[in-house]
Amino acid sequence: MSCTAREVTAAVRRGAEVISVHRDELVELDRAIGDGDHGENMDRGFRAVLAQLELADPPTPGAVLKLVATTLISSVGGASGPLFGTAFLRAASTVGDAESLDATAIAASLRAGVDGVVARGKAEPEDKTMIDALLPAVRAAEESAGRGGEPGGTLATAAEAAEVGARSTVPLVARKGRASYLGDRSAGHLDPGARSVALLLAAFADVEGAE
Repeated sequence: MSCTAREVTAAVRRGAEVISVHRDELVELDRAIGDGDHGENMDRGFRAVLAQLELADPPTPGAVLKLVATTLISSVGGASGPLFGTAFLRAASTVGDAESLDATAIAASLRAGVDGVVARGKAEPEDKTMIDALLPAVRAAEESAGRGGEPGGTLATAAEAAEVGARSTVPLVARKGRASYLGDRSAGHLDPGARSVALLLAAFADVEGAE
């Protein structure tokens, strides 16, 4: 089993729906430790992605990921656009023009995405950022793919790890971004970027698992 452009497009659409449903939650999470605009920015960005998908029919998984990347970068304010856009752009570059993606390719694209985010944002594990959800997800995906897992199972494993990683940010003191200005007061709050990562990966896994 592998993921074609059709499945990747469906996953992106589902991700946009999930972000929209959780918009207010993400707003509240960011109000606690940031500027309060993360939920609105992510929702606006993925609504723009949906609009672009109505105008285009990307022929490959990489083309779909590149469309998502460029749209997020151009339409999302704050740090979210560049960081999430970079993740999708690095993933697109990694899969290239492949007609479909197996579990190994999915794991490689996730690895490229997290490497891009680290390079751009300079965050490390336990800095209380999206990296705390992304990195465990990547490791889980790589382990699943290495065991011969299917794309759906690999994404589900990654999503589960991302959820655990996101929850792990609650007790952390932020060392990057706006939240770091709060010092010890940032502890006790879930990082909104990590939450968004977990939501998106769960949405992607849900679509692939239904195929």
